[in-house]
Amino acid sequence: MSKLTKNQKSVADKVEAGKAYSLKEASELVKEITTTKFDASVDLDVRLGVDPRKANQMVRGVVSLPNGTGKVTRVLCLCTPDAEAAAKEAGADYVGLDEYVEKIKGGWTDVDVIITMPSCMGKIGPLGRVLGPRGLMPNPKSGTVTMDVAKAVKEVKQGKIDFKVDKTGIIHASIGKVSFTPEQIYQNAKEFISTVIKLKPSTAKGTYVKSIFMSSTMSKGVKIDPKSVE
Repeated sequence: MSKLTKNQKSVADKVEAGKAYSLKEASELVKEITTTKFDASVDLDVRLGVDPRKANQMVRGVVSLPNGTGKVTRVLCLCTPDAEAAAKEAGADYVGLDEYVEKIKGGWTDVDVIITMPSCMGKIGPLGRVLGPRGLMPNPKSGTVTMDVAKAVKEVKQGKIDFKVDKTGIIHASIGKVSFTPEQIYQNAKEFISTVIKLKPSTAKGTYVKSIFMSSTMSKGVKIDPKSVE
């Protein structure tokens, strides 16, 4: 068994095993137990009482985090020439269509989000085998296929993220950075969890939110009492 480092020892006793903390307590604690020298991400893992194999129990949505994600999000806007200027003004890092479609066909995926227009999907659809596995395929449900690409670009740059439950019934999301204040972490986490709760499928039976854990990139997980969010 590996020995704990000095930093790990100093935080080992700060999280009580099995204890469920309030969201506010967790937002403070996750900063205290993070010992990385880099600005770690703050992550949430929400286990839901749904069966993702059933289409009517798939939980998917978007949320605009009040304090942003703390990350630099690289946005590619695939649009018609008449929308290019507005997309650039809104903050898109890359704007165009045919030249980027060809780059993606060649394996280029050096972006975090791709936003496009319905009229361009005919050219983008065949890229699904490249973009799909990387979570980059534009989708109307996540707001990344829209007529108003400038608005979509601006929202993503300001902290809008999309999420969906995985096949094990868990939603994973990064909702900020350890450099955020506890209040900023709390506000982002509350907004995210509240959005997930609002998306409860009518067909879901029993306990909907089974567990919530908050952690940073390399910290222990802090168990959160779901009732502290409601």
